[in-house]
Parts: sequence; C-alpha cells; structure tokens
Amino acid sequence: MFHRKSPSTGPGSPTVHGFHDKATGSVQYVAVDESTRTCALIDVVQDFDPKNAATGFESAGEILAFVEREGLEVAWVLDTHPHADHLMASAWLAGRTGAPNAIGAKVADIAALWRDYYNLPEAFDVKRDFTRLFADGETFRLGEMDVRVMLSPGHTLGSITYVMGDAAFVHDTFMHVDVGTSRADFPGGTAADLWDSLQAILALPDETRLFIGHDYPPVDDREDPAWEATVAAHRAGNPHLAGKSREEYIALRQERDATLPLPERMLHALQVNLRGGRLPEPEADGHSYFKIPANRF
Repeated sequence: MFHRKSPSTGPGSPTVHGFHDKATGSVQYVAVDESTRTCALIDVVQDFDPKNAATGFESAGEILAFVEREGLEVAWVLDTHPHADHLMASAWLAGRTGAPNAIGAKVADIAALWRDYYNLPEAFDVKRDFTRLFADGETFRLGEMDVRVMLSPGHTLGSITYVMGDAAFVHDTFMHVDVGTSRADFPGGTAADLWDSLQAILALPDETRLFIGHDYPPVDDREDPAWEATVAAHRAGNPHLAGKSREEYIALRQERDATLPLPERMLHALQVNLRGGRLPEPEADGHSYFKIPANRF
C-alpha cells in the first residue's frame, strides 16, 4: 500500500500515517500519540472482491504489522461512518487488538433506513456490534490527547469527524484540495447538510491538517494519491468551495451527483458495515450470504 507520514507538530499533535487502498481509493489512518505510543486505527478496509464476493483481511493485517513494527499499542478502532465503497475491518481489528471499536451514534438512524432497503426488519444491532457510539461534541482520550467528535452529515446522515489537536479526520466531506468535495446523494445524505458540515470544518484553525477519506488519482498532472491539506489551503483553493455561495455549492453538488453511479461495492458493503464489519449470520450450511435488493436504486 502507498504510505505517507505526517509528523506531529508537538505536544497534543498526532503523528498520522496514511495508507491508500488502491482497489477502493480509500485512505486508512494510524493516528499516534507520541507521548504514550498509543494509536487509533481509522477507517481501515476489509478486502472484498466483488466478482466472487470473497472477503479477507490481508490489507488490515498489513496495517497491524506496521503497528507492531513501530512498537505501537492500539487504543481505538474508529470509523467515521458506515462506508458505501468498502467493507470495514472494525470487528476484526477489535478482535485482534482488544481495543474498543466506535462510530457515530446516528449510525442507528442509518441502520433504520437500510433495514427497509434490505427488507431485514430485525437486522443491524449497532449497540451490539460497536463498543462506543459517539454523540456530537463527545470527547475521549487517545493517550494524552483529547479527541473531539463533530457530527458532519451530508454524505450520510450520521458521519462524524474526529478532531485531535491540529489534525481532523474528515472522511467523505472534502476530497483533496485539487479535486473538491464528496457526493451527497446516498440515502439520508443532502448537499445542504454537506455544505454546513464543510463550513464547520473550515471554521477550525487555519493550520489544522485535514485528512480525507478517498483519492482517485491521476488528477491532472498528479499521479500519486494525496490526502492531506490544511484548512487554509481548502478555504483558499478548493474548487467546489472557494468563492462559492451556499446556493451555488448545492446546485453544483446536486448536478454532479446526478451523473454518478452507485459504488460497485455499496449494496454488499452496507449490510456488512452496519454489523461492524461482520458478514451476515451463517445459514444452516455454515455459509454467509449477501442479500442484494433488486430495482431499488
């Protein structure tokens, strides 16, 4: 996996290692409190081959091997939202490390939407499958650092941002500063909510490092994936936001979203991610089966 390190800028500032998953364009993070050498794993991917519906944990295992080589202790397994483009590795990582796994509290509302789409009225017990469900404004500790949770809906109705000192993990709100912003047309998402979330993130201090959820190079003359830029850089140069009004942004986002197909893995991913990264319960033959709704989208 393509890897970059963003060094700590001092006490209270995490070192951030980013790992790019080429198959999905996802960026996975290891955020490190240098004073205690504890870390959080953020938005780590479970491998999935949609051609034969095969899952695996080779990529997540590579990240755990990195953590071990660096002499780090995993304190948290965190996700920002139930992803539509990839299966999450949350439950597997929690089982391997003993660390609590967490996501935003409004995942319960997302689960309610998807119970209808899958016609699974008893599915998705999020209180069982996640150790913590974070509310907007809640704080917790990573080593000696305070971490604040910001509700940042738009892409989904329950997406959250983790703010650690001068670093913020902003998931599918921003794309890289030379690309723009993320889509807002999934069930429960809206461009208006996404605009409000983007503006709340841009209200963080100028030097805050924003770490995004995806990059899909090449972009113009940039071939390598990129995922870090400051608040000041996004405010000045993000093509979807710089000089745009709220109304202009909403129109731009809605027009763009109307041209986008569903992510290839979406209908497989949501029924796994709303179980914390677990496959559906095995049936009588011992195998798990995906349930795919026809003609719903």
